[in-house]
Amino acid sequence: MTENPQPSVPLSTMSRKELRELVRSQLQVLLERRDLQTAKAILVPVQPADIAEAIEGLPETMQVIAFRLLSKDEAIKVYEQLDSSVQQSLCEKFKRQEVIDIVDKMSPDDRARLFDELPAAVVRRLVAELSLSERQATALLLGYEADTAGRIMTPEYISLKEEYTVGESLERIRSLAHVTETVYSLYVTDSDRHLIGILSLRDLVTAQLNQTVGEILSRDFVSVQTDTDQEEVARIIKRYDFLAVPVVDSEKRLVGIITVDDILDILEKETTKDIYALGGLQADGDNYFQVSLLTVARRRVVWLLVLLVTNSITASILKTQRDILQDVVALSFFIPLLTGTGGNVGAQSSTVVIRGMNTDEIWSLGSFQVIRREAMAGALLGLVLGTLATIWASVFIVPGQIAVAIAVGMSLLAISMLASVAGSALPFLFRSLKLDPTLMSAPFITTAVDVLGVLIYLNLARMILQSNSLN
Repeated sequence: MTENPQPSVPLSTMSRKELRELVRSQLQVLLERRDLQTAKAILVPVQPADIAEAIEGLPETMQVIAFRLLSKDEAIKVYEQLDSSVQQSLCEKFKRQEVIDIVDKMSPDDRARLFDELPAAVVRRLVAELSLSERQATALLLGYEADTAGRIMTPEYISLKEEYTVGESLERIRSLAHVTETVYSLYVTDSDRHLIGILSLRDLVTAQLNQTVGEILSRDFVSVQTDTDQEEVARIIKRYDFLAVPVVDSEKRLVGIITVDDILDILEKETTKDIYALGGLQADGDNYFQVSLLTVARRRVVWLLVLLVTNSITASILKTQRDILQDVVALSFFIPLLTGTGGNVGAQSSTVVIRGMNTDEIWSLGSFQVIRREAMAGALLGLVLGTLATIWASVFIVPGQIAVAIAVGMSLLAISMLASVAGSALPFLFRSLKLDPTLMSAPFITTAVDVLGVLIYLNLARMILQSNSLN
C-alpha cells in the first residue's frame, strides 16, 4: 500500500505561504500517483485563493485534472482567483458545457475581466450561452471602456428605498445576500434608481426595527462616474477607507459598485505595469513568467532597439573627440563611471516623481518647484560624488594627472545636476503630451544622460587640459 504524503506539522501552525506550497507539492505527488480521491480530500479545508495558487504552480497537464476535483461551487470561486493565462488555458481544455457552467456562475466583473483576455470569437460563443440575466449584466460591463469604473464594477449590490423599515430592509438583505457582492455597504435609491443616500450594515442592525431607511441614511456620500479611470477609483477608496464605492451614470442613476477586493487587483496590476515600464518593458497584463520566450523577447526588444540606435550618437561624439582621447588615454577610463552614475541619478529622480504623480503627493508643489528641488538635490549629490571621485582618481587611478581628476569631478557635478533635472522634468513633459511618463522616462533619461554626459565630460576635459598646459 502506497503511503500518502502527510504534513509534518499541524496546518494551523503554518504560514499561508507554507500552506500553499505544501498543498501544491502534495497535490502534484498525488496526481502523479493517480490517487485522485486523496487529492480531492486534501483540497477540502483549503481556501479558494490558496487552491488557485496551488493549481497555478502545477504542470499544465495537471491543472485541468486538479480543477475537476473541485465541487461546482468551489470550482467557480477558485476559477475567479486564477491568473488570466491559466483561466484561458483551462477554457481551451474544458468541454463546452463545463466552461459555460463556470462562466455563467462567475460574478459579472470577474467574467468581464476574463472576456477581456479571451479571443472575440470565444467571447461571442460564451455570451450567447449565458442566462439572460447574466448576459445582460456582462453586456453592460463590456459596453464601457477598458480601465474605467464602468468596466470593473459589479451590478450585484443591494439597494433599498427610503420608505423601507429596518425590519423590511434586513429581510431584503437576507433574501439577496447569496447573489450580491457585499452586504456591508447598502445603497438607497428613488423610484428612478437615482442614488440618494448610503448606509452601512452596522447602521441598519443598530437601528430600531420600526425606523425607516430615510431616517438613518447618510445623504453625504462619495460616488464615481462610469467613465472614471480605475486608478482614480483606487485613490478614492484608499482616501476614504471605503469597502465599496457606488458607480453612477451621467444621470446619477446607480448602476453598480466597486469593492475593495477589485481595487487591490487593480493596484497590483497597475504597479506591475509601472515597474515593467520603468525597465522599458511592454506589459499587457499577462504573467511575465508564463509567456513564451518569443513573446518575452518581442516585448523587451522595442526599447532596446531604440536605445541601440540613439546611443550610436554617443559613439559619434567619441569619434569626433578622438584626438583628445588619443592624447590623454586616461580620460577613457572614466566614461563608464560618469554615464552609469548619471543614469542612476536620473532613474532615482524619475522614480520619485512618477511615484508622486501616482499618489498625488507632488501636485500641491507644482512642476517647477519639484524640478527645482531635484536640481538642488542633484547639485548636492554631484558635489559629494565629484569631490570623492576627484580624490579617488588622483590617488589611485591617474596619480600625477590632477587635471584629469578635476575634469572627472567637475563632470560628475554637471552630469548629476543634468540627470536630476531630466529625471524630474521628463515625466511632466510626457504627461503633458498625453504619453505614459513611466514608459517614456527611463529610456529617454538613459539616452539623454549618456549623450550629453559624454559631451560635457570631454569638452570640460579639453578646456581644463588646455588651461593647464598654458599655465
